[in-house]
Amino acid sequence: MDKNLKVLHIDASSAFYRVERFPVGPFWGPVDLGLHLTGRESGRQGVLNFGTGLLAGSILPGSNRLIFTGHSPCWGGFYVSAMGGAGLIFDDLGINMVSLRGKAQSPSVLVLNREHGEEVQVEIVPVDVARIWEDGRGGVYSLMDYVFGRWSKEYKQNPRVLAVGPAAAETDFGAIASAPYQDGHTTHADCWAGRGGFGSKLYREHNICAVIYGGTCLDDDFRDRTVADEWFKLRYEKQLAAKDFEATAKYRFNPKFNTGGTFGVNYSTLGGRMMAFNYRSVLWTEEQRTALNKTCVTDHYLKQFNEETIDGKQQRTCGEPCAAVCKKLNKEFKKDYEPYQTMGPLCGIFDQRAAERLNGRADSAGFDAISVGGVLAWLMECLDEGLLKPEDLGVSSVPHWDAEKFDIVADSAHNADLGIELIESALKHRGGLDLSLGARKLARRFVREKNPEIGKRFVFLANARNGWMVPNQYWNAGAMSPMAIMGKYYMYYGFDFVAPRELGRLNANRLIQELVIDDLGICRFHRGWAEEMAPEIVEHLWGDSAHFLEVIKATAGRINSRNVAVFWESERNIDYVLSFLKRKRDTEGDKNPELDKWIKAFEADKRGAAIDFWFEIRKGISETLTTLV
Repeated sequence: MDKNLKVLHIDASSAFYRVERFPVGPFWGPVDLGLHLTGRESGRQGVLNFGTGLLAGSILPGSNRLIFTGHSPCWGGFYVSAMGGAGLIFDDLGINMVSLRGKAQSPSVLVLNREHGEEVQVEIVPVDVARIWEDGRGGVYSLMDYVFGRWSKEYKQNPRVLAVGPAAAETDFGAIASAPYQDGHTTHADCWAGRGGFGSKLYREHNICAVIYGGTCLDDDFRDRTVADEWFKLRYEKQLAAKDFEATAKYRFNPKFNTGGTFGVNYSTLGGRMMAFNYRSVLWTEEQRTALNKTCVTDHYLKQFNEETIDGKQQRTCGEPCAAVCKKLNKEFKKDYEPYQTMGPLCGIFDQRAAERLNGRADSAGFDAISVGGVLAWLMECLDEGLLKPEDLGVSSVPHWDAEKFDIVADSAHNADLGIELIESALKHRGGLDLSLGARKLARRFVREKNPEIGKRFVFLANARNGWMVPNQYWNAGAMSPMAIMGKYYMYYGFDFVAPRELGRLNANRLIQELVIDDLGICRFHRGWAEEMAPEIVEHLWGDSAHFLEVIKATAGRINSRNVAVFWESERNIDYVLSFLKRKRDTEGDKNPELDKWIKAFEADKRGAAIDFWFEIRKGISETLTTLV
């Protein structure tokens, strides 16, 4: 196997490019090498790296993630984002990573092509992106269609397109979108590098609105299924395909719940952990949450999904051969749990037609779906409580958020319309809705100019001076942890109570495990075998698994050395954690004396206990990771 990682450095301002080789051993993949390249910029924030792991193109399923790294414009620190399937075609370039710096003179498309035996061809071509975003299907979809239509004939095999939307120009949390092509047309199996705002970084810092890439480069990818089967038989007494099929059951179809995908399985197991109406539900009784879940989710929202998507078997892969077929669709709409949670129940939307319209508009604009849903829910609550007026945000109405009299179809449709209006206001800066510097800056301005209560309603994780991130949609203490990277699953997200110091340790170890598969470019949906087998595969192919794990742990330590997490700025964050603790004791019957001790401390001094709880998590993180630097 190849003993070097090949990085194509591109200066967008001049189209100058060069290849640099890094030895396998000191570096193993796109995360540890991306961290090195980002740090090598001597404090500048202008490098964006994207590439694949050493196993891209191999026989191993899920090994073709495209990994993005760099300084995140919204998080305010080093960040890692991943896109499914897009690494399969990237591997045909015969390189492992692109490292982009400099800024093109005007919005441009980066064109990468390679024929076997030749070097990568690099072009930077200006386009009228504002006009393209307004044409056809709109936003990122129009740009993907335009770029594919203009350049695809120059490739001997189907290329892949990465594209951004207007959210990248107008906010700090624009995403990067892509989709596999079939029969010369884009499919509806959208793939996103959403978290971290790398679409905004690509556009604002480099003036690149799209990338098209592909080639016919032959390489020495590992493709011996017989050998791989022997590895899996030794550990699991199963062949590779059988073990992978078992490990990805949740994402395909789980007969225990008679549904599949993140949407189906998560909502089927939600119960009283319902988060709705900008997390107001965490302040409700268990009976209120359970009743809302049954009426609006189980009997309607989830039922629609099961009848339309699961029973109709509308599912695809992200573009690589994979048993998970995790892309659950209803016609052109892709249904994942977290986007359809933040732009679903969190916004007071419990009907698939309404959620499809809102999610579809956010996607075409190119937003990080989880973050935009969290921002919309916050603004809707401010409107509902009269903390902001419609004219403050450039909209025409307030939400219908009366849970006692909620009309599932009509009120969901109204709230989706309002969400779309808010998106249009953000893109056009109507009223006072300017997200160009991020939602945390906007919250500060509203607190100063309007009402201090506005800031107390915004649930987000704060980092450095201006960094922010809407948390993952799991109601537990881990989702609020002070990790160096949040918004991904670089933390412990189990629903059991864990003392905060131990939670910090679990978070740190979870980061290490996630880096094992991210640095090899393996999809985390395959983590059921990948976390265990990855070091063994490295040992078989490169003979150095011990050093691989040392590098991963050192990378985790170096990421943590940049940890500038900030204590919760919103009171709703504290309520989120406290109500989780109370539910564990009062509803689930957890008799842990440590749990009761913390609840009593919160009840005696909510903010003081919250600070102690937060710092205990941080202590557990630091004592686990600082020794690894």
